[in-house]
Amino acid sequence: MDIRLSPSLLAWLRSFDAAARHGSFTKAAAELCITQGAVSQQVKQLEEWLRRPLFLRTPRALVPTPEGKWLAVVLRESFDAIESTLAQMRQPAEATTATLSCSPSFAMSWLTPRLGDFFRQYPRTGLRVFGEFHTLDRTRMVRDGIEAAVRFDLGLYPDLNASVFLDEWLIPVASPDFLARHPTIHTPEDLRSDWLLHDSSAWEGAETYEEWQHWFTQRGATPPPWAGGQQFNLSQLALGAALAGQGIAMGRAALVLQDVKAGRLVPLLGRSVLSRAAYSFVTSSHPSPAMQQVRDWLEEEAKRFCTEREMLLPAVQGP
Repeated sequence: MDIRLSPSLLAWLRSFDAAARHGSFTKAAAELCITQGAVSQQVKQLEEWLRRPLFLRTPRALVPTPEGKWLAVVLRESFDAIESTLAQMRQPAEATTATLSCSPSFAMSWLTPRLGDFFRQYPRTGLRVFGEFHTLDRTRMVRDGIEAAVRFDLGLYPDLNASVFLDEWLIPVASPDFLARHPTIHTPEDLRSDWLLHDSSAWEGAETYEEWQHWFTQRGATPPPWAGGQQFNLSQLALGAALAGQGIAMGRAALVLQDVKAGRLVPLLGRSVLSRAAYSFVTSSHPSPAMQQVRDWLEEEAKRFCTEREMLLPAVQGP
């Protein structure tokens, strides 16, 4: 007997398999995206070809005959084996890659340690991060092929789409060793100018002593003369000096929280201050699906971070 799996026979078997699994021609039709009548007709044609019934058709359900049960098991095992083999053989689609320009200190201290969570959540999305802090405008983003960026600044982008996903708390921090050598720091007035470590370019266009000046103002205190304190062009460098016991840095919560948690840095003077700057997600147009995943993930990570920040750092309060 010549039995070949012709296209017609394969279609009949597929309809029978769906009907047997669902116990219904109507549900099988919905799965196969054909009409209920087409499924019924194809099963009938299979039964005529086999010269035996495969279902007992009752008012409430389809009941497989013993031969129908046998065929249903064999077909399901066969289809499962075929689908499994095809899944293993199919060449996976190339991973989509998003490229993000990011403030260097934020990239190193906040973003990079969290990237493992991003890749576990979005295994088919690649993410390249470039540490940059130059000023952005639409012309530059288009010219340099920058789809999106994270910037710490005042968020003034008249020709770009910018949305804040994380605010920033400022708190002076120092190493336990430095505090052991200078145990008399109890008020803002106790801070000496030569102890202060400065990020001289907190963001593009910021004044040299922006963060310390803002902190003293919000605390209602008069700062010491600025001459004498070390200056750096990255917050991460000022924090590195603080970790080495060289002085007191103005810590941004996003950059110091893990060091505070580990005991490497200690917050001083019992109150955080809300920074004038914040972290914004900046795009020149509507982000691609891959970059939208990055944006959504950043927002969720920021929410989790804020919860941890409130537990570990002195709260933001008025003067």
